[in-house]
Amino acid sequence: MIPTIPRVRVVLAVLLALGGGYHRPIMTFGGTGSGPFTFQRTSGILVHSAGSTDGSDPSTKRPVIGELMAETGFYQSMTLSSDVEQPLYHTRSQYQDISIVKTDYYGKVLILDGVVQLTERDADSYNEMMAHIAMMATSEPKRVLVVGGGDGYVLSEVLKHDSVVSVDHVDLDGEVIKTCRKHFPWGKAWQDPRVNLHIADGAKFVANAKDGYYDAIIQDSSDPYTWSDEGKKLELPSNILYSEQHFRHILRILRPGGVFNFQAETFNIPSDLEGISEWRSQALDVGFSSARYGSLMISSYPTGQIGFLLCSKADNKSSTDSAPTLKEVEERFAQMVRRGDRTTYYQPKLQFSSFDLPLWVEESIYGASIVSSVSGLEQEL
Repeated sequence: MIPTIPRVRVVLAVLLALGGGYHRPIMTFGGTGSGPFTFQRTSGILVHSAGSTDGSDPSTKRPVIGELMAETGFYQSMTLSSDVEQPLYHTRSQYQDISIVKTDYYGKVLILDGVVQLTERDADSYNEMMAHIAMMATSEPKRVLVVGGGDGYVLSEVLKHDSVVSVDHVDLDGEVIKTCRKHFPWGKAWQDPRVNLHIADGAKFVANAKDGYYDAIIQDSSDPYTWSDEGKKLELPSNILYSEQHFRHILRILRPGGVFNFQAETFNIPSDLEGISEWRSQALDVGFSSARYGSLMISSYPTGQIGFLLCSKADNKSSTDSAPTLKEVEERFAQMVRRGDRTTYYQPKLQFSSFDLPLWVEESIYGASIVSSVSGLEQEL
């Protein structure tokens, strides 16, 4: 946050890997002080009140929840509804603090350990892309594994594909699932008979799964690391889900031609961009035939952008993955729409255009080959 208080207590919100959406552990500020921002903790939610700069009109103050990206100094916040003084729901699980709050613009907001996970207004962008990019990238996905994503939104999107026979959903924190089942419209997803819910450790579940069993694996996990206020890199519990050993197990339990899609941070934060490149290289090193970074926009996440890495396992018939054509994706999408399973963010063209990135991002992730090829083409012309 933008500190205007003389003394500030820095609090590190450490998240477990295991609810849905974007789970960036962040540096936030607690305590109280003078000035336009007054900080307080309410039912586990770290908020501040934003009012007039001189504090002369307390009636204008409204609770705000914010996130500071310590590495870049970027701060983002949203104002809670004035007619709701307390969270709509609050509990403490074995692993984390869970709250549902209300905002005028974003609707209900899921918060874990003081960090925004998703909002009713824009959760479609992240979750639809995580699910449909993977599902459309492989033909006739029947058996699907969802690791994390305790809010259930990714699961609900996976179930829109009529080829799906079974989905194993693995999440460590059953309280997150219980909360979202009650408070969000997609909470009925777990009632689908195709769903097998496992309250378990995701890494251990993957390590013990059968070889070549899944057609698609979607990992909606929290961040593997964060940074202390001293600039030291701190590994978080979900780090194991980004390890080489975990990637090897993922590859092993995928069928030939299967895909693995996982949350891969924003390219707007330097350490995240380095991580994207490292995870892509690691995926290729363990045997995936391709690993591509796709991007999406979501206003309630820090910097307004986040991405995913789509990794493909080569088909036995080919040394590379066989990507679908636009026509094939459009046909499958049209079938979904006809069944009444519409989307609001994902559309067929994004299956391809989401992988088109700014030049500086392309160079960081893939190297200078794109620039070289363009230069070579110019010379030919």
